[in-house]
Amino acid sequence: MLELIEGLPENALGFSAKGNVSAKDYETVLIPAVEEKLKHHDKVRLLYHLGDEFEKFEVGAMWDDAKVGLAHITEWEKIAIVTDVNWIQQAGKIFGFAIETMSVPGDVKIFHNSELDDAIKWISEEW
Repeated sequence: MLELIEGLPENALGFSAKGNVSAKDYETVLIPAVEEKLKHHDKVRLLYHLGDEFEKFEVGAMWDDAKVGLAHITEWEKIAIVTDVNWIQQAGKIFGFAIETMSVPGDVKIFHNSELDDAIKWISEEW
């Protein structure tokens, strides 16, 4: 499941993944929130926390994650991925490298679960 993280700046969205994350979670929680935020902001910041309660992504969720990430690739100002799951850290690094390689403005930073407060601070800082 995906839960919205409250208390972030107006131009930021935060989600906490718990248990199994499905395509329905993306379609009913994350994607509508991103689309709504983009109605009011040219660029959006995203905090994605996959903590100790996270178990797995279902295949459809991984597909939706890729679609939403690429569909809005020029609209991400900052993305903070907070997790201790190695393959997700590596995937985040690859996404960040792709953004950098394509000269798309924006920044992706990976944090460990113990650094959640640092990630929130970073996503909230003005450039």
